[in-house]
Amino acid sequence: MRIGIDARMAHYRREGGIAQYTLRLAGALARQLDGDELVVLHHRADDPASLVPPRPGMRARPLFTPPHHRWEQWVLPVEVAAARLDLLHCPDFIPPFHRACPAVITVHDLAFRIYPELLTAESARYYGQIDRAVRSAEQIIAVSEATRADMLELLAVDAAKITVIHEAADPAYRSLDEAAIAPVLAKHSLSGPFILAVGTIEPRKNLPLLLRAFAALGDAGATLVIAGRRGWLADDVFALADTLGACVRFLGPVPADELAALYNAAHAFAMPSRYEGFGLPVVEAMACGAPVIVSNISSLPEIAGDAGLALPPDDEPAWRDALRRALDDADWHVSMRARSLARAAVFSWDRAASETLAVYRKAVTG
Repeated sequence: MRIGIDARMAHYRREGGIAQYTLRLAGALARQLDGDELVVLHHRADDPASLVPPRPGMRARPLFTPPHHRWEQWVLPVEVAAARLDLLHCPDFIPPFHRACPAVITVHDLAFRIYPELLTAESARYYGQIDRAVRSAEQIIAVSEATRADMLELLAVDAAKITVIHEAADPAYRSLDEAAIAPVLAKHSLSGPFILAVGTIEPRKNLPLLLRAFAALGDAGATLVIAGRRGWLADDVFALADTLGACVRFLGPVPADELAALYNAAHAFAMPSRYEGFGLPVVEAMACGAPVIVSNISSLPEIAGDAGLALPPDDEPAWRDALRRALDDADWHVSMRARSLARAAVFSWDRAASETLAVYRKAVTG
């Protein structure tokens, strides 16, 4: 097969979830090509070698059509047709509706359908095509069973077209020794125990619950560290942190190497989200050996498995008690660290690539 994978989103937000999914998957696919050819369709301004290291059987092809552009459905089909593909994979939900080859799409979550108030007008226009997209695509990849269930509930989609394939952590997320961790802690002036939360600061991350539960610990001699960019209504979270007076540090976006050190050093990773299509930071944290505490809804209990505590996202006392245990119970910490490392090993980009290639063949053969 001559397989095309649309990597244009990497130009606009390299560290974004869809971009990282695309690049990690493309790299793993390139390691498993057996007579197939992988064509990385990238934005014309990108150096393709900076996206995915070149390998035999893989080539790059620049595209002029920007992602999410209002003329995308007219111009992109022409560029895709010129690539003479046997299959096109669109990791950003929406395929070209007029095309000369079968298409596979990846649906990461349906947050835009469940929380439409989160969308800009432009995003609403783009993701509003999702119903047509799931009808048009020959095969669909869902990144979790929870996302598959959401699709079946909210979209008119044929269940037989959906295959669940889990994501995995980047290899940068792994156990580190003290020499690798210490400089990062020093850079961020972290000298004592801390709880770590990672993700965009926005309402569905449910950070007010975490802030209140942490503040309820009183003077625990610990810090709540929040790493992630400002999102929609982030000011409310910062204002609450100021009001509570707890020891909270907002680090903003953190590079992967530094984030890996923070995961390693944290007494626990906490994710009280009200909705996640997959919850990649959970896998990253587990790959670094951090005990994880997550909401018991959407995909999070599926991803954490028996490696983490899963709590109701509105049960503040339960979160307070879990944070206290993470900070005070050394035996629990050692046990949960071992569970995290074992659970993280279940998720693999090589496995995801192998399962994705099987979906490609199904899409081509019908």
